[in-house]
Amino acid sequence: MELTVKQMDPEEFARQRKDVLAQWATGKEVNFKEAVEYHKNLPKSKVFAHKLEEGKRQGITYAQPRAGVALLNEHLELLRYLQDEGGADFLPTTIDSYTRQNRYAEAQAGIDESRSVGRSMLNGFPAVNHGVAACRQVVENMQVPVQVRHGTPDARLLAEITLAGGFTAYEGGGISYNIPYAKDVSIESTIKYWQYVDRLVGLYEEEGVSINREPFGPLTGTLVPPSISHAVAVIEGVLAVAQGVRSLTLGYGQCGNLIQDVAALHTLPMITEEYLKKLGYTNFNITTVFHQWMGGFPQDEAKAYGVISWGAAAAALGKATKVIVKSPHEALGIPTKEANAAGIRTTKQILNMLKDQTLPMTEELAFEEKMIINETRAILDKVLELGEGDIAVGTVRAFQAGVIDVPFAPSRFNAGKILPARDSQGAVRLLEFGNLPFGTEIKKFHQERIAQRGRDEGRDPSFQMVIDDIYAIGKGMLVGRPRS
Repeated sequence: MELTVKQMDPEEFARQRKDVLAQWATGKEVNFKEAVEYHKNLPKSKVFAHKLEEGKRQGITYAQPRAGVALLNEHLELLRYLQDEGGADFLPTTIDSYTRQNRYAEAQAGIDESRSVGRSMLNGFPAVNHGVAACRQVVENMQVPVQVRHGTPDARLLAEITLAGGFTAYEGGGISYNIPYAKDVSIESTIKYWQYVDRLVGLYEEEGVSINREPFGPLTGTLVPPSISHAVAVIEGVLAVAQGVRSLTLGYGQCGNLIQDVAALHTLPMITEEYLKKLGYTNFNITTVFHQWMGGFPQDEAKAYGVISWGAAAAALGKATKVIVKSPHEALGIPTKEANAAGIRTTKQILNMLKDQTLPMTEELAFEEKMIINETRAILDKVLELGEGDIAVGTVRAFQAGVIDVPFAPSRFNAGKILPARDSQGAVRLLEFGNLPFGTEIKKFHQERIAQRGRDEGRDPSFQMVIDDIYAIGKGMLVGRPRS
């Protein structure tokens, strides 16, 4: 299969599908035509895309947690608790790590061990092993829409099982579920894997079934400049729409500076729509998701609630369609259902208090939006130039050239040459640019902001600033200033 942005050839899709469904026994349960009818009989209240579009029209920010355990009944109990006690507007089914690596035999061993010891021995729900009928039990037992959340470079079989199982939203993408998660998987291969997923969603769309697709915005979740995450979001959005996806939710991970976060949320749908239309795509609906702080959390629960609340405030003021909620146990491991629900309730309290408020368009906010747009355009235009107009080809070449560079990513296909650090106001800037295609004006802006922080703190800008910033929130600050 040649790499191209163009829609997959039907014969190629059919050839792959035969191999994909043969990867595990439950693949035999997938019947596309029957699955389409199943989806058409779902009430609109359980359809992710419908509820997101309604929220966008009304200016509502919805709250959604992460959650998943090994066994079906326990997973149902967990999700019901988050729905009923937490008040979640959307529910997740977070997939376990073995399934994410396509290690289904080990996932089955985890299921068996969980049954034996009476508690989950997996860090998520092994949907492929449980199969289509079990997935439908998840959908049928909840009152709100449910989404598949994971971290899988090759998510083709997982998509087949869960979409046939009635899930109406699917997270991830060929860049965002590769570069931050894998070391040795090539960009070209994961783009192709995810084109299969997006074409599958496109086939459901052609039958009148709307499946929401959500590229993973935060990437590594550690000091990722908005222009880097925006560029990846736009690319994954274009790749999805090219395969027939219509409902697209684009993500952004909280950086911590309110002005920068609101500017990022304002510009993300604007820049995506700009490039989709520029490349000839018109049939799509864009919503946004804001991820509460993805870095280190304070161990103290009261302080953790402060971090959660700040994320909720940024989501509300930035008018995100949805916010992914953290728990007060974030620093301690997998949260209890009670802690997870408490994080949702905390978030919803802030969302409700701020739903009628906006952040005024100040000179500072307008300037931040301008800088994010200019930086994102610089990256995307270079990607298209490298690909000679084909964004899929250009993406592979852009990573090879360091034109796209995700900070602190494990992938050997990522250059790893850029270094982000905060300025004195806590906004994420660049200390080292690597090979990002930024002009003199953009570079000078970043250098001046970092230099000003150095003057404010009485030290030369260096890698130590980066280290200090990575650990700052866990220590009760935003900017990692040296201790006096």
